[in-house]
Amino acid sequence: MMPSNLKLHKSEKLCSSTAIDALFARKGKGALAFPVRMVVAKGERSHGAQVQFLISVPKKRLRHAVDRVTMRRRIRESFRLNRHLLPELPEGMTVNVAFIYVASQLVPYHKVEKAICRLLPQITVEMVAAEMNDGSEKI
Repeated sequence: MMPSNLKLHKSEKLCSSTAIDALFARKGKGALAFPVRMVVAKGERSHGAQVQFLISVPKKRLRHAVDRVTMRRRIRESFRLNRHLLPELPEGMTVNVAFIYVASQLVPYHKVEKAICRLLPQITVEMVAAEMNDGSEKI
C-alpha cells in the first residue's frame, strides 16, 4: 500500500554541513546496488523527518551538467516513490543517508529505481550493525 502523500518535504533533505561531514567520516558503512551506493549514519537531531538524505552525482563520473541533473532527478524520484519501503525506526531515532551515483554513463530510470528499492530496506541492517560496533568499542 502506497502512502497518499508522496510530496518530498524540505525537512527530508540533508543540508547541515556538520551532519554531512559526520556521514562521510564513517568509512565503509554502506551498501552498493549498481548504479547507486548508499552511505548511512545515525542522525543527531530528533526533530523533523526521521530519514534525511542527499544525492551526489560526481563530475568525474558524468562530465556534463545536464546528465548530472538528470541522474539526480531520477534518484530523487525513485526515493520519493519508494520511501514506503523504509523500515519503521524507533521513536526519536533519525538516520542520514547519502545516495552516490557510481556509473560512468546515464542509466535508465527503471534500473535506478530497482537499485533504490534494494537499498532502502537495508537501512536498519546498517544501523543495527553500526550500533553493535559502537557498543563493542566502548567495552
